[in-house]
Amino acid sequence: MHQDDKKTQVAECALEFIETRQVLGVGSGSTVNIFIGMLDKIRTKIEACVSSSNASTKLLKENNFKVVDLKEIGKIPIYVDGADEANKSLQLIKGGGGALTREKIISNNSEKFICIIDDSKMVSQLGKFPLPIEVIPMAQSAVALEMIKLGGRPVLRENFTTDNGNIILDVHNLKINEPIELEQKINNLAGVVTNGLFAIKPANKLLVADGNSVKEM
Repeated sequence: MHQDDKKTQVAECALEFIETRQVLGVGSGSTVNIFIGMLDKIRTKIEACVSSSNASTKLLKENNFKVVDLKEIGKIPIYVDGADEANKSLQLIKGGGGALTREKIISNNSEKFICIIDDSKMVSQLGKFPLPIEVIPMAQSAVALEMIKLGGRPVLRENFTTDNGNIILDVHNLKINEPIELEQKINNLAGVVTNGLFAIKPANKLLVADGNSVKEM
């Protein structure tokens, strides 16, 4: 089965977890874009949406869904998003699309985070996908140096600015043996807004499409 077909398969499965009259947290990325395109099937269940990126907000509004700010809602019942990598502990690397900070904020303020991926994103150890770090521009060199000390190879994501007006360093070659410890260590660096490890608060449920079925973890 083609990867896009797997994304469609897992996006459709996620619809089953949305209950009536909920405020829905919506992530970003290619799988989520497919998910947004399917939301019309359960339109009557959705009171409003909270979006993690300008791109998702635009797509939701184009599909005539009400989009509200997190500060108006408080705690969100359910958040649906994808990932760039996931392990069996439901820890993730996210941020390939650059929306990692808002994704983490919404995830941390959701009662349930459902992550939807295809089986190509499952790994035994996180880190093959470069770890994105959102950084305040003036701290670029300092944070890059600290990542080199940790064994990584930081690369500035060229011609890219986050929705928050910051830069992204994509860190290659990290050996992520202790995801929680590394997430905390990077977040403690001055100038780091956040990093793409979702290990301190992993997904609550992981849906994985393999082409034949969707596995629930």
